[in-house]
Amino acid sequence: MALLTAMLAISMAAAPWGGIAHASTPSPSPTSTQTNPGSPTRPVGLWHCPVPLAPVTQTGYASICWSASSDESGGVIYDVYRLDVDGFVLAATTTYPSSVVSGELNRRYTLYVVARDAEGNVSPPSELITVPALTGMTPSPSPSPKPGDRVPPSRPTGLQDACLQDYRGATFCWQPSTDNVGVKEYDVYRENPSAYDRVGTISSSGILNFAESDVVVGRRYNYFVVAQDEAGNLSEPSSMLSVLAREGFPTPTPTCTVSYRAATWSSTLNAEINVRNIGTTPIDGWTLSVDYPASSAQLTSGWSADWTQNGSRISGTNKQWNKIVNPGSTTQIGFTASYSGAQPAPLRFALNGRLCSVE
Repeated sequence: MALLTAMLAISMAAAPWGGIAHASTPSPSPTSTQTNPGSPTRPVGLWHCPVPLAPVTQTGYASICWSASSDESGGVIYDVYRLDVDGFVLAATTTYPSSVVSGELNRRYTLYVVARDAEGNVSPPSELITVPALTGMTPSPSPSPKPGDRVPPSRPTGLQDACLQDYRGATFCWQPSTDNVGVKEYDVYRENPSAYDRVGTISSSGILNFAESDVVVGRRYNYFVVAQDEAGNLSEPSSMLSVLAREGFPTPTPTCTVSYRAATWSSTLNAEINVRNIGTTPIDGWTLSVDYPASSAQLTSGWSADWTQNGSRISGTNKQWNKIVNPGSTTQIGFTASYSGAQPAPLRFALNGRLCSVE
């Protein structure tokens, strides 16, 4: 009990709720799987340990414990980071392998830990852990819920490496999250030697694909994705994905652009696609392919093209009356498909086998 009481005191004396210390953003580097020479070992074995005895309060406490790090100098200090709308912020500092972070009662918070020694050497970050903020062992009254949207989006799923095979660098895609109101955007995080740093934000209205060129070809990088809604509610992080930075393929200049819009009802989506010829010569006969992840959409009907499906690829071939698309012209086509779970997002579009850019 004395240890837990001390733990609470140390954590509550750290950065106040709202956060003031953001994790630094080092230059892109390979995924940290080993401790740098001279630095403490990575904290491991994170678990949601009991909240210590706390005063009667409506404040919640997110409590975690872990296995102690080792270090050549002997003394180790732990920094605990909490995921916020602006990235990870320093939430607590402690000399014990445990911490309590204050927060909104019954909300869930994602945390990680790094160890540092007196010389300033910092360990690789621990694994991520998401835990609820609970009361202490002293009973407290149930607080009135705060007004407004308090429901976070669902956890992003379906992360897939190399969705753009021709891209030079690291690229991956994922499937949409769901929300009671609507998802605003997705934040992408990469594991660096001593922190998880936000490296990009993707709008929910676009294609859910992240691409990063400022990486070392041939090395692997660990990424995860967090969904955010308009009210600032954050989802739990996706599973971690190891992405290989690839050389990419020589890619000819796209001769087409695609805009995609899907209206949904029940478990049906109605896809409307505009294909524009941005080349300098007419397109005389065409087939547009739309790739979805793992056969998540099942074609039922279509218009302005002859539609077929092969696995996760839905393809439309021109009618006689829209066979020719002149430079600068646009043709509109579409289809209806059924799906289960979250609304699937297309991974790529290609016209006559050549990738189209997406508007």
